[in-house]
Amino acid sequence: MAVVRRASANATAQQQIARLAELPEIRRAILQFRSQESRLAQWQLEMARIPAPPFGENARAEWLAQRFREIGLEEVHTDEVGNVFGSLGGSGDQLVALSAHLDTVFPAGTPLNIRQQGSRFYGPGVSDNGAGVTALLAVAAEMQQFDLPLALPVVFIGNVGEEGEGDLRGMRHIFSNPRWNNSIRYSLVLDGAGCDTIVAEALGSRRFEVIVRGPGGHSWSDFGAPNPILVLARTIHAFSQTRVPASPKTTFNIGVIRGGTSVNSIPESASMRVDIRSTSMTEMEHLETSLRRELELATAEESRVSEQRNPSQRHFSGLSHEVVVIGSRPAGELDANARMLSVIRAVDAHLGNAAQVQRASTDANIPLSLGREALAIGGGGTGGGAHTLQEWFDASGRELGLQRILLTVLALAGTA
Repeated sequence: MAVVRRASANATAQQQIARLAELPEIRRAILQFRSQESRLAQWQLEMARIPAPPFGENARAEWLAQRFREIGLEEVHTDEVGNVFGSLGGSGDQLVALSAHLDTVFPAGTPLNIRQQGSRFYGPGVSDNGAGVTALLAVAAEMQQFDLPLALPVVFIGNVGEEGEGDLRGMRHIFSNPRWNNSIRYSLVLDGAGCDTIVAEALGSRRFEVIVRGPGGHSWSDFGAPNPILVLARTIHAFSQTRVPASPKTTFNIGVIRGGTSVNSIPESASMRVDIRSTSMTEMEHLETSLRRELELATAEESRVSEQRNPSQRHFSGLSHEVVVIGSRPAGELDANARMLSVIRAVDAHLGNAAQVQRASTDANIPLSLGREALAIGGGGTGGGAHTLQEWFDASGRELGLQRILLTVLALAGTA
């Protein structure tokens, strides 16, 4: 029965997309996308040259707010955490949200050698999320220009805090605000480049900083004092043997280790950062429990060994540890019969575009975890080297991605 309902919904969505694509305003918009590439390139390069490290997105947010005003969006404003908003279509109890994150993974001070060679752009953040924000602006500008009457208003959002330790803070703030939480019916997230994916399954993650502290000392005169680095080593060895299922896919990673001051000093502290990911909250909890248990055992073992080495100096004990949560992204999944899936599949069918449903960690995690309809897609073109200084974006074929976004938003909002 579910298959029949899905087929019927897809057929209805395909009819709607076909009607939309025949509207003169839509045809003009598609032609505009093709002729406006120089303007889009200017936007993308300008924005990429503005640093937006974690918790440092203010300058880029100001830039986006000014672009929103220039293209004629309504109610342009920035909220308490730095998210930028602009809207079209008047007021209503329900609305469609089109968003793209402003931040990059690169810390403050990272050289931003942003440059263009033909249709290719190079530099940190030029694709992730330069491509997404540029697509957001391009679609907003076209919708404002042809001014189709919308059944549901559309709010355009440049949000902060998607990357790394930002921990989706921008999107969390949006959905904790009753104004948006009670009104956003559909959330379409633009993240990176491409047209070949539909992120409808939210990959959950938990991130921890594990810190071990001890008395420290000299490697010769204080030999035998408990060593925080050895505690971490024991923990890593035991934790790395934790069994994880292939389905649901579950992973863990030790990504950063810090500690010590010199080769001949027993460190007073050491730390590591651990990343746990799964589509199952239960499996993430299982791994977290394993990590905490192995840390307890490793701490106890290092204290025991230290006392054996120095039975007359028990003051050497005094190891302590803590586990600090530095990131927590909820898992979720869009229902197979959701209207958003029917619409994006109908759009892809109309455009002859092949795209696969995938699982990833994006801003869509927040609405999906709340049971809302949300998807994440790319902004068109192609890109690579994300999260590296060698990142690149190729604008060739960008208009396909922009058509895809425009038709999806209009189908979700509905036109009178």
